[in-house]
Amino acid sequence: MTPLLLSHLVAALVALPLGGYQLFRPTKGDPQHVFLGRVWAGLMLWVAVSSYWIRDLREGQLSLLHILSTVTLVTVTLGIVQARRGNIAAHKGNMRGSWLGMCGAFVGAVAVPDRIIPTFVVTRPLEALVAVLVLALTTVLLIRAGALLTAHHDAPAAG
Repeated sequence: MTPLLLSHLVAALVALPLGGYQLFRPTKGDPQHVFLGRVWAGLMLWVAVSSYWIRDLREGQLSLLHILSTVTLVTVTLGIVQARRGNIAAHKGNMRGSWLGMCGAFVGAVAVPDRIIPTFVVTRPLEALVAVLVLALTTVLLIRAGALLTAHHDAPAAG
């Protein structure tokens, strides 16, 4: 596995649960949401951009998955722009759509038996379990870091 493919895979596998956390956490718009949203958007943009150099599905050519990458670049960017403009409904729609697209891409990545993820799980199950645990821990640590880094914004003013 090349470093590019590994970074693409790790970014996607951290962005997937992190995006779900962002969508389903009850509080939106607070400093932690903003911080984690920036991390998530960066991960999503990396996954989309890096995919253009991953062409193993069609022997060096772009595949239909690259359409999803282009859509992701557009929707994540629009989601950021809309949040900055205060259009929260459009922000939600773009980010929700981006995350759902990623869920679909994940299903596609694990549904095809000869792809990297299913092959890894079948041929090296213990290492796959360790990888899942490391990715889960990474996501939890990112969420916790977001809470700690933004805690001073939530604290009441002294005085």
